[in-house]
Amino acid sequence: MNWQQLWLGLLLPLTVSGWAVGPAENDAAVSYLLQYGYLQKPLEGPDDFNPEDITEAIRVFQEASGLPVSGQLDEATKVHMKLPRCGLEDPFNQKTLKYLLLGRWRKTHLTFRILNLPSNLSPHVARGALLQAFRYWSDVAPLTFREVKAGWADIRLSFHGRQSKYCSRNFDGPGRVLAHADIPELGSVHFDEDELWTEGTYRGVNLRIIAAHELGHALGLGHSWYAKALMAPVYTGYQPSFKLHPDDIAGIQALYGKKTPEREDEEETEVPSVAPVPTEPSPMPDPCSGDLDAMLLGPQGKTYAFKGDYVWTVTDSGLGPLFRVSALWEGLPGNLDAAVYSPRTQWTHFFKGNKVWCYINFKLLPGFPKKLNRVEPNLDAALYWPLNKKVFLFKGSGYWQWDELAPTDFSNYPKPIKKLFTGVPDQPSAAMSWRDGRVYFFKGKHYWRLNRQLRAEKGFPRDIAQNWMHCRPRTTDSTPASGGAIASTMGDTLFSLPGNITFREPK
Repeated sequence: MNWQQLWLGLLLPLTVSGWAVGPAENDAAVSYLLQYGYLQKPLEGPDDFNPEDITEAIRVFQEASGLPVSGQLDEATKVHMKLPRCGLEDPFNQKTLKYLLLGRWRKTHLTFRILNLPSNLSPHVARGALLQAFRYWSDVAPLTFREVKAGWADIRLSFHGRQSKYCSRNFDGPGRVLAHADIPELGSVHFDEDELWTEGTYRGVNLRIIAAHELGHALGLGHSWYAKALMAPVYTGYQPSFKLHPDDIAGIQALYGKKTPEREDEEETEVPSVAPVPTEPSPMPDPCSGDLDAMLLGPQGKTYAFKGDYVWTVTDSGLGPLFRVSALWEGLPGNLDAAVYSPRTQWTHFFKGNKVWCYINFKLLPGFPKKLNRVEPNLDAALYWPLNKKVFLFKGSGYWQWDELAPTDFSNYPKPIKKLFTGVPDQPSAAMSWRDGRVYFFKGKHYWRLNRQLRAEKGFPRDIAQNWMHCRPRTTDSTPASGGAIASTMGDTLFSLPGNITFREPK
């Protein structure tokens, strides 16, 4: 039974004043819940959605939107799903119901460049709106922003239409998705050219408020649960006397500290970043460096890459933005030794030192973390092999084979890796079975692909950055002479949600 059929079974309870929800609206609602993170795509595909999952996703969306919580796709819920909004997902901090932190810049003096402006708003008014958007944040945190007219800038702002060869996230025309941005330290901020951008009027979409929201993402803030916060995902319209919400201020100050009188008139020179708080993450990694802590094909059917305190997805159309590991798997530390997802049990195991954490999707199972008893600590890598439905754990030149659902005799382990996996290196940094049915090993900047007989294929090892991470040499942005296009940058093409970059099977 597919999820469309499951929805048909829900038509009776999904009735408002005698009006039944149609299949097309069901499909649109499921697509919305998937796109913005309320519904998690199963590894096996959309056929495994069940009524309980959909109902719970609607309930969470209704609660986050300030709607009556019924779990039913009623008229108010459908209307709210059609409101204009930001293009990023809504991984709210549901535990504390406050700001969500997704990263930070390692400096407080940032440059920015306005690559082009909307065609329907005078350049003077549009520039004033964008500059004011920066001031909202610099007024409450020790941040300074300096505009540059040419060359590379930390934050780049631009407008493009439905598609752009320099951005992998398509826009959808007037309404719905208004803009999107990358989190630190990537710096791309894009606005939908098809919107009616305005300033000082209730007509159209207010550029100043939307720009301030997207700059919040570019500085490291996620979406806020509070509907009146700037960082709420849905655009609520023009506000003549707009001010940051207390949750916005608390979030930016958690990242960069409070504004102090001593720093308000400080010259714009490079200074060390503010002292980190105890929970400050490690420096944001560069996916193009090649080396990894772990890789897995896991929840939502996505490929997750781990490095330090951060994780990102290698999607079908490029890389997703970097997130704190703990922002997706609450309570999980960074700098992992190994990670493995089992479609057999839907468990994801993470290993670090002599401990193991076990999650179902993104929820920690009771009793974890636990201490490793029969396997050596400080593992190198782990993978699930679908042919025998076992988990393999690697350390040094040896491996253990583990059955998650049956007692396992480890007395004959570890066994030599090369006796089963031919042509792969010892001490791999990561390993996984991927959706093409092959096994992959990663070490340093290279990876090996194994055939179904678990032998490394000819032509390997190959470069991780080029074939998995889509890395290109960094080039300098340049303002186009016409057409509103933007020169390619590494940040624009690498770290984005699915769009027009095609991700092919690694060669």
